[in-house]
Amino acid sequence: MLDSAFISYVTVMSITPGPNNLMLASSGVHFGLRRTLPMMFGISLGCAVQLALTTTLLAMILNWAGAIRFPLAVMGCAYLLWLSWKLFKAASPDAKQQMRPMRFVGGALFQAVNPKAWLMVINVAILFTPHEGVTVSQALLTIAGFTAVNIPCILVWAWMGDRLRQALRVTWKLRLFNGVMSGLMAATALWLLFEEWRAAFA
Repeated sequence: MLDSAFISYVTVMSITPGPNNLMLASSGVHFGLRRTLPMMFGISLGCAVQLALTTTLLAMILNWAGAIRFPLAVMGCAYLLWLSWKLFKAASPDAKQQMRPMRFVGGALFQAVNPKAWLMVINVAILFTPHEGVTVSQALLTIAGFTAVNIPCILVWAWMGDRLRQALRVTWKLRLFNGVMSGLMAATALWLLFEEWRAAFA
């Protein structure tokens, strides 16, 4: 179950750019690695809970997810666009006084509307669980393996953001960074929404 294909898949899906990683990098820039860790662990816990649900209740979840997939994608993408706007407005070092990093619970709950997280855990549940059903011990092993691979991958993004802090102390550089990151997050949201709309209505 936890073979090289599993590790490769979870690594690629965890470390490639997406809403979680963009938020972690931005939080690392604004608040440093230590204050970003609660959000990071919340993100990983949220994904682990999703994986637990999809591995133990796969058939029911897939039927349910098919019915609500597009509305969930719209909600998730709208939230990403709102986060993009908030990030874009956090353009000066002074603005950090009014901001605070996303907490553990916020990071975990965000996974409920994160389309990339749902795609990742549903694929893990489909591709890496036995066809004859999954036992509790197999599900726990899959979740533990997923978490063990996921945390170092998303930690890279928070760490990179933390390393950029010194370089971005100049206001115009921070504005540029926030503009690029908010633009990437907005583009991600719009791309995900377009793909979901095309899958639902094409």
